[in-house]
Amino acid sequence: MKIVDNVYYVGVNDRNKTLFENQWPLPCGVSYNSYLLVDDKVALVDTVDISCCEVFFNEIEEVLAGRKIDYLIINHMEPDHSGSIGLVRQKYPDIKIVGNAKTFSMIKGYFGIEDGLLEVKDGDSLSLGSLKLSFFLTPMVHWPETMMTYDTTHQILFSGDAFGCFGALDGGVLDSTINPDRYWDEMRRYYACIVGKYGSPVQKALSKLKDVKLEYICSTHGPVWQKETAKAVALYDRWSRYVAEPGAVVVYGSMYGNTEQMAESVARGLVQGGVKNVVVYNATKTDPSFILSDVFRYSALVVGSPTYMNELFPVVESFLQKVARRDVKNRIFASFGSASWAGVSVKRISEIIDKCGWRLVGSVDNLHAATSQKKAECELLGKQIALEIQKEG
Repeated sequence: MKIVDNVYYVGVNDRNKTLFENQWPLPCGVSYNSYLLVDDKVALVDTVDISCCEVFFNEIEEVLAGRKIDYLIINHMEPDHSGSIGLVRQKYPDIKIVGNAKTFSMIKGYFGIEDGLLEVKDGDSLSLGSLKLSFFLTPMVHWPETMMTYDTTHQILFSGDAFGCFGALDGGVLDSTINPDRYWDEMRRYYACIVGKYGSPVQKALSKLKDVKLEYICSTHGPVWQKETAKAVALYDRWSRYVAEPGAVVVYGSMYGNTEQMAESVARGLVQGGVKNVVVYNATKTDPSFILSDVFRYSALVVGSPTYMNELFPVVESFLQKVARRDVKNRIFASFGSASWAGVSVKRISEIIDKCGWRLVGSVDNLHAATSQKKAECELLGKQIALEIQKEG
């Protein structure tokens, strides 16, 4: 599919994979985006997952009609984008692989390729003829070798994983030719799961782009942003600064229903306190990727767990570790827990979350049944959290 003159989309959809990175659900599939720049010289920007290489090569050949590829530009070495590098080199043995020093150490490690390499540094350029390319090194967005390629002629940014999202492309590639609404939530879920830990490197990358005019953003996943380039950049800026909307995420695990009743009471107190954006998740039922997405969206997190083998309920502990690893900042936090004889869940929750440096509102600890008194305490906790949310505006 043509994006503009001399620039073609040659990516593929994967509607069969159920888990991205073998852990994040893909209810709507995923796209692996690759781009072909056809000028006096021909450049291929990134490849695709090796499972899709047959379709990928057919897409390329339809555009090239027998021409060779001069350059393979690698913005990101994660295997869903670099998996076909070895086969591309076999098919086009004279191709020169363009990347930075860290790219090449990975290419050697994955494919044993050490020759036919063209190293670029931050700010370097490459001419294909009428198309002029420049390169921005963006380490840790979200691997150490990541970079972006900018077509100065058409003002297209080939951004690697940045600004990408889950979800296959249903017939159209440009956001101006489809309804992109369903991709925004999947973009936040992708960011929360894949990029979320690296807020500071994202901010450094955005600072490099602040004076760059972006007519198109061509990510390695999801639509090509044309109408919504400004929105995509603004969302990345917001998420990487950990700016949240007013609202609360209530997450719980429960074996026999008592912790669940406490969660319902907290949620009720939040709404009574004037918070309209309240989402409640059973951590046993809901995949953590969807919960993490809302943790990045809303300003407060409330977590509840029963005590299990003198520790946290396993799914709650796993979720909290995922939150802590992402280094999310500037959130309001509260906790609740229940037990049948020795309650340690609230203490264990605090031990994990204290490392995040969040503002702690309070906690409710319960032994045995969720009595009317304990539910009232949970409602009060919800109202206290609501007050803190409202203070932040």
